[in-house]
Amino acid sequence: MAAKRILVIDDEEDIREVAQLSLEMVGGWEVLTAGSGSEGIAKAEAELPDAILLDVMMPDMDGPATFAKMQLIKATQQIPVILLTAKVQATDQRRFAELGVAGVIAKPFDPMNLANQVAQVLDWSF
Repeated sequence: MAAKRILVIDDEEDIREVAQLSLEMVGGWEVLTAGSGSEGIAKAEAELPDAILLDVMMPDMDGPATFAKMQLIKATQQIPVILLTAKVQATDQRRFAELGVAGVIAKPFDPMNLANQVAQVLDWSF
């Protein structure tokens, strides 16, 4: 079976690098990265990853707006999206759940546990 492919969309380069290393080393997955919502949408459409980790707080187009745009594109609307966010209050969690995302992972995340968290949300094994 081919390795799962995950797209990490985050405006912070260090977060993208840590997530990429973590998911590749611990999860054994192929990781693509994008530094903005618009770049992420273009990459998602071109590459069709198995899942997307999407930062909530980004300039220009935030995570929820990026997710909403991906839901309008036939090629990307079935890709499960997990939000990465420092906003972990109950009201934020409810709002994110109402968007229809697969799950939410709190920032800062534990790099050694990130692949486990992703696998748990998506019901993947590795």
